[in-house]
Amino acid sequence: MIAFVGSVFSPYYAWSGRQAPENHCALNVALYGPRGRWTMTERGRARTRRSANSYEIAKSAMQLTPGRLSIDVNEIGAPIPLPVRGRITVDFEGLGDTTYLIDGNGRHRWRPLAPFSRVSVDFSDPDVKWSGHGYFDTNNGDEPLEEGFSFWDWSRTTLEGGRTAILYNTDMRDGEQRAAAYLVDRFGKSEPFDPPMPVSLPSTPIWRIQRRSRADEDGGARIARTFEDTPFYSRSMIETRLFGADRVGVHESLSGPRLRNPVVKALLPFRMPRIA
Repeated sequence: MIAFVGSVFSPYYAWSGRQAPENHCALNVALYGPRGRWTMTERGRARTRRSANSYEIAKSAMQLTPGRLSIDVNEIGAPIPLPVRGRITVDFEGLGDTTYLIDGNGRHRWRPLAPFSRVSVDFSDPDVKWSGHGYFDTNNGDEPLEEGFSFWDWSRTTLEGGRTAILYNTDMRDGEQRAAAYLVDRFGKSEPFDPPMPVSLPSTPIWRIQRRSRADEDGGARIARTFEDTPFYSRSMIETRLFGADRVGVHESLSGPRLRNPVVKALLPFRMPRIA
């Protein structure tokens, strides 16, 4: 689930010249499996309301209280117009206060708020209920992702003791390549560690999006499942070896040139309708 203010993937925001982020808001909810649903309907300024601890997008709402983020989802899916209704609850022990510059020049910022959280999902449409560990962060920037990055990948893996390992690899449009690795504890406190060895992963099966990661050894990571295979972005489950043990993590890749492509932008409204 991702809540957007000035949706970075929105074709409408791009076509508008990105002058009014509050006029391009969306709640993206992706449910995978046999009862899978997808929603990312964009709303205009008149249909949203935001404060320091709450965010309303049409009939959906988020509320932050001490130790908990509650998300009430009331959306219609796309491209299949099925209802997506339910509640997501994220419980955490502390919020991190460190913001990282992931591009080297301060235009793109990332803050790991609570990488080790407890998540409960209770949906009526579709009938889906589960709980497990989760991840809570925030990103913001002063330019479009595709203007700063040629390629970007990220992964998150849970370790012992409530710690989380986060790996970033970025290829900037000016040719610079950057790698970063962080350990974050259950209270949100983070510290860097040396990035492990680069590992190549197979491209996505349909749109051929590049995937790569890092692990303790060459060949120490593999794709276990592909969740999202889109023209510019992928989300996957990986099996990886970190800190001497086999682990399961979530991995994402993004292609800047693909996202900049006007043909790709013209395809996006089929999955990202707009109701102003």
